[in-house]
Amino acid sequence: MRYEEKRKHTDIASAPLVSIVTPQYNAAAFIEHTLESILAQTHTNWELLVVDDGSTDSGAEIVSRYADSDSRIRLHRLVRNYGAAHCRNLATEMATGDFIAFCDADDIWAPAKLEKQLAFMAETGCDVSFSNYLHIDAEGRSLNRRVRALPRLNYHKQLKNNYIGNLTGIYNANVVGKIEAPQLRKRQDWAIWLEAIRRSDVPALGLQEDLAFYRVHDSSMSANKWRLVKYNYLFYRRHLGYSFLKAVYYLLLFFWEYFMVRPRYIERL
Repeated sequence: MRYEEKRKHTDIASAPLVSIVTPQYNAAAFIEHTLESILAQTHTNWELLVVDDGSTDSGAEIVSRYADSDSRIRLHRLVRNYGAAHCRNLATEMATGDFIAFCDADDIWAPAKLEKQLAFMAETGCDVSFSNYLHIDAEGRSLNRRVRALPRLNYHKQLKNNYIGNLTGIYNANVVGKIEAPQLRKRQDWAIWLEAIRRSDVPALGLQEDLAFYRVHDSSMSANKWRLVKYNYLFYRRHLGYSFLKAVYYLLLFFWEYFMVRPRYIERL
């Protein structure tokens, strides 16, 4: 899939720099599509920081070829597998942008994603934004499902469930600073966005447009939601430091939100 025909250039001198964080592990089957979608962005003042997490496939070589032809793309290769949190933190540490965004190595952005979200943030004055996204399968075919962004998301609401699709989120690093992901096997993205909202001290705002495509496949970190139950508990218990009873209480709130409230924001197309 090539996106070059949709690309146009923005005036880099007057546009904020966006640092895009992309951890990669054995993503050779998908990474080229991800890179093409970033190259196709109508907002062109970005840097892409890909951290290869000790991959054993050809994914790093694919990224390296792109980096050789575009100086905005930087590849950092790890000799062994450290996990997504370590990769995100390393890329965030290297980031020099005014804004920080995330795009995993199997996801895709719509061409105007950055342009539209940055304009939305400038117009509304919010420090954290996110958007709708669509589900696709391993071959990139539509699964006819949209996850709608909440128009307004405060800290208390985000504490009960992660309502920000990581591939859609952007935060203003000049305002909230750089945010380090906790060393959890999973749910680091939830922690990042909760902390971003806390530091911002104002709600995150959701742009009601389909600006990204989330790829669902067997190796997706969140493919099996039930496997994540223990990580939800650890998020409250270990990351937030809640007592056992408080962690269980919030886990119950999580289930209520996940099964009774969140489905209202998922649409069949």
